Amino acid sequence: MSVRSNFAENDGLAIHYLDSLDMADPSLTPVLICPGLSETAEEYADLMEELLPRRCIALSFRGRGQSDTPQQGYDLEHHVSDIAAVIGEACVPLIHLFGYSRGVSYALSYASQNKQKIASILVEDYPPEHRAMTVSWQEDYINNYVITAKRNIRPAAVRGIQNDSTQQDIFFTFEKPVLVTRGMLSDTLLTDEGIASYRNMFAAMQLREFLHSGHNIRGTEKQELYLAVQHFINNI
Repeated sequence: MSVRSNFAENDGLAIHYLDSLDMADPSLTPVLICPGLSETAEEYADLMEELLPRRCIALSFRGRGQSDTPQQGYDLEHHVSDIAAVIGEACVPLIHLFGYSRGVSYALSYASQNKQKIASILVEDYPPEHRAMTVSWQEDYINNYVITAKRNIRPAAVRGIQNDSTQQDIFFTFEKPVLVTRGMLSDTLLTDEGIASYRNMFAAMQLREFLHSGHNIRGTEKQELYLAVQHFINNI
C-alpha cells in the first residue's frame, strides 16, 4: 500500500505521520491512530489498508519512529500536542480516534479537550488514566525490551517518559459512540474497574472482549480486532 509520509511541526519538533489520503473516499470520516508506548506509525500500515477506502492517519509520537526526540517534554500534554499538530497539518475537521495501550491516555486527553472534532472513540486494552513510571521500570524497559526486542523508541524518550510523566485519572463525558476492546487473559491492562469507569464516562459505550488475547490483541486476534473496528466505524 502506498501512503504519504509527512511531518507536522510542533513547537520546533517534527512529528512523523502516515496518511492514506490519496486512496481515500473523501465522503468518509477519517481515522486517526495513536500507537502504544513504543510503537510507530509504520506498525499500523496493515490496519490502514484494512480500513480503505476510509482515510487513515497514524502518527509516531515524539521519540518514536521518524519523529524528533527532545530531551524533555514527555508528559501527557506534550503527547496530546503531537496529536493536535498532526490533525492540524492533515486538515481533518472530524475524526474517529483510535488508541492502543498508552496511546489511549493520549487519545482520551485530546478527545476531552476537543469533543467537537471527534466522531467516535476506539479504546484498545487500557484504562482511562495516564500512568507515572518508575525509575526501575525505565531501566528494565530499556535493557530488556527496547534493546532486546529492538523497539523503535529511543532510550532518551523512555527516560523522558519516566522523568516527566505524572499520574492522572482521565474523566470526561461523551455522548457519541465509543468502542472499548479488551483481552480476557491475565496480562490484560483493562480490569473490570476500568470498564466501570468507562461506563460512567460514555453513555454510548460498546464493549468487545477477546477471549484468546491479553494486552496485545493485535498479536493474537488481529483479524477479529480489525473487523470489530471496521464494523463499529461503518455503522456510525
